[in-house]
Amino acid sequence: MKSLAASIGSSGRSSAGDIDDEDEASKMAIASYQAREEEIERRKMEVRQRVESQLTRAEEEAKRLTQVWEELEVFTDPMRKDVTTVRRRLDTTNRDLKSLAQICQKKEKEYKEAMEAFQEKSKEKAQLTTALVELVNQSENFRMKKLEELSKILNSRA
Repeated sequence: MKSLAASIGSSGRSSAGDIDDEDEASKMAIASYQAREEEIERRKMEVRQRVESQLTRAEEEAKRLTQVWEELEVFTDPMRKDVTTVRRRLDTTNRDLKSLAQICQKKEKEYKEAMEAFQEKSKEKAQLTTALVELVNQSENFRMKKLEELSKILNSRA
């Protein structure tokens, strides 16, 4: 507007060249404004496309992660059952082993006591056998002496 006022002369009229210049300037301003609007719109579309592309990639990754998670659950679920079963059997076996260990210790103690008693009786038997052999030997010797004496007596009378 200032340029319009400046172009109007002292007579209050504007010249035809000034109006053409003004139209040209406003057309250029409008064209410049439209060009900036188009550039903004183009950049907006580029950003929108990039965001949509990233969202698509994120959705694909989420699907892949979901599949991997499901595969892991399927994979670990049978393992958990097997582990639980083995742990239960291990616990049962451990309890059985403890009771068998107690029984074994008791039987070992009884065995040791029986072995000691057996060894004592074996020693006693060996001593008694030795004593018996000595007594039998002494008895035989005594009888032999008696038989010899009787034999001498009989030989001397005959």
